[in-house]
Amino acid sequence: MPVMADTRDFSKGPLDAFKNSLFVVPAVLIFSVFYIYPFFNLLWLSFHQWQGIGPMIWVGFQNFQGIAGDKVWWASMGHAAYITLIALTFQNALAFALALACDREIRMKRFYCMVFFIPPVLSEVVVGILWNWVLNAGQQNGQNIGLLNYFLVQTGLPNLVHNWLSDPKTALTCIAVVHSWKGFGWGFIMLLAGLQTIDKQYYEAAKVDGAGSWSSFKNVTIPMMLPVIMVVVILTILGSMQVFVLILSLVNQGLVYHTEVPVTRILGSMFTTNQFGYACAQAVIFGAILVVVSFGMKKLSNSIKQA
Repeated sequence: MPVMADTRDFSKGPLDAFKNSLFVVPAVLIFSVFYIYPFFNLLWLSFHQWQGIGPMIWVGFQNFQGIAGDKVWWASMGHAAYITLIALTFQNALAFALALACDREIRMKRFYCMVFFIPPVLSEVVVGILWNWVLNAGQQNGQNIGLLNYFLVQTGLPNLVHNWLSDPKTALTCIAVVHSWKGFGWGFIMLLAGLQTIDKQYYEAAKVDGAGSWSSFKNVTIPMMLPVIMVVVILTILGSMQVFVLILSLVNQGLVYHTEVPVTRILGSMFTTNQFGYACAQAVIFGAILVVVSFGMKKLSNSIKQA
């Protein structure tokens, strides 16, 4: 008996498609209200002079022209770039080294993984207050003695006692180190996950070919980890360029020129001088820079994958 083909139409009708689209409506509404509308409103305000209350005055590109000559703004960009550079080198190198160590069969491996991931889950305010207690100067016998300074005195190095967060030469470096300490756990988890996906047979084959530890690391680990490394680099750049809560809680004596970063500069323009239009223009420029950097790193990542 011949088998008849089933010619019934199982395609969904318009009513089913409409019902399914209703599930997407809440997400679209939330995205539109909290992302799309604020973006276009921010862009619109950047072409106006507005003090938060009262009429808005159209000034065209005047705000953007003011940013071009704003030395404090570009200095804040330089400060953010410096913090990002420290994070890309010190933070990610530490994360990669610890991930390589925990990828091996060592005792208390899970305990170390848990400890290394504690700093990222802590509140930035808590981390800032904690490190302010460590780095900032206290008073003891008329001398500036914080926790770090007290340690230096007790170890016979009183000449190194310093107010680390007030000196322009050390404040930004201290902020960058604290930021790296707090953020290395994210890179550690991602890099460790990437290392665990590498098939161990590659290392066995390399060992059979006479490759040593360094040769295996250079020719097996690094090429296999490049996609994960690029993701970590992109996230590090975006996160470090936008750091500001940590700075606000760490430098509690008030922001000064040598600790200014783009986000704190934008907030200062908005709430201190009531230049809302100028602050929005700064936000537009800053966002455009981050978008360009993100696409540039993505293109670089794709080039490395194809090489």
